[in-house]
Amino acid sequence: MAEDSGKAKYYLLMEELKKDIISGMRKPGDRLPSENELSASCHVSRHTVRKALSILEQEGFITAEHGRGTFVSRKAGGKKGSGNIAVITTYLSDYIFPRLIQGIDRVLTANGYSIILKNTGNSRLKESRCLEEILEKDVDGLIIEPSKSEIMCGHKGLYEKLDFYQIPYVFIQGCYAHMMNKPYILMDDCMGGYLVTKHLIELGHQCILGIFKADDSQGRDRHKGYVKALQEAGFSYDPDMVVWFHTEDRSSKPSGALRLKLEEGVTIDGIVCYNDQIAFEIMKTIEKCGLSVPEDISVTGYDNSFIAENGIVKLTTIAHPQERLGAMAAELLIEKMNNIPDEESRVERILKPELIIRESCKDRRI
Repeated sequence: MAEDSGKAKYYLLMEELKKDIISGMRKPGDRLPSENELSASCHVSRHTVRKALSILEQEGFITAEHGRGTFVSRKAGGKKGSGNIAVITTYLSDYIFPRLIQGIDRVLTANGYSIILKNTGNSRLKESRCLEEILEKDVDGLIIEPSKSEIMCGHKGLYEKLDFYQIPYVFIQGCYAHMMNKPYILMDDCMGGYLVTKHLIELGHQCILGIFKADDSQGRDRHKGYVKALQEAGFSYDPDMVVWFHTEDRSSKPSGALRLKLEEGVTIDGIVCYNDQIAFEIMKTIEKCGLSVPEDISVTGYDNSFIAENGIVKLTTIAHPQERLGAMAAELLIEKMNNIPDEESRVERILKPELIIRESCKDRRI
């Protein structure tokens, strides 16, 4: 057993045994060595062994049978053929999500599957609860939009249980950085952030504020694109011209920060917003401050949502093929359930963004 001064011995032993189980080295029904044997081979006390086994039993990886010993759970692979697919998104009823779910449903229904639909409200706690519920149900696969995907996943053990139960899953619209080896369908958000920022620069904007979400990978990547476009144009990156917000303060932080900057006399002639929802609130704030879009300040969004097409000022944004993205995730999951290897996959993993130019940006070169 490898030494690690930062972890207790029982936890190290638990992780090592779990790794052997998930990898298939120890198969369902295999008998584990006795407490005495594990104690001797791993050079730890029986008390340490008991604590490690207790955790594995609580998590469902092993079962103890009185008088016979401890065995790898036989549940692995026992949840196949139900015809149910779980779909977990951050939200359900607004913005881009209905179209996303429509794309998933169209492909899964055509292939004879039914959907179990859940949402997390972009809460890590709710995501873990949803995964726990899914693990108790008969499901053949899972499509999940991770909550706060820029933050390290604190419930990786639940994904390990999905691996153990041989339940394939596909990430959509985000992926935890330490789980990028798992299947995913993503937008090229870095390129999207680059395209809207470059568009403003090409229209002669000099003072471009960026507003990005800090707790998901989309916000991180859109910010990267913003920075790339500025640097490519020879502009210096100014951290004071970037507003970061979190899920919990999304309704107040972007607008509040913009209002404060305008009151302080900060020069802003263009704003790159994290998405169309934020852009809509930003345009209302600009109006409340006695300015107008795009005459005084140009604004861009992201997602090409209903808001972008139907606002008083039509929004320049990035196309988000929601239904196609959902369909691709469903197609990839079906491939995984059919054990098709990555090298034979026909599903594109990264979607290229498209700039949609409307009325919210003014040419300042004139």
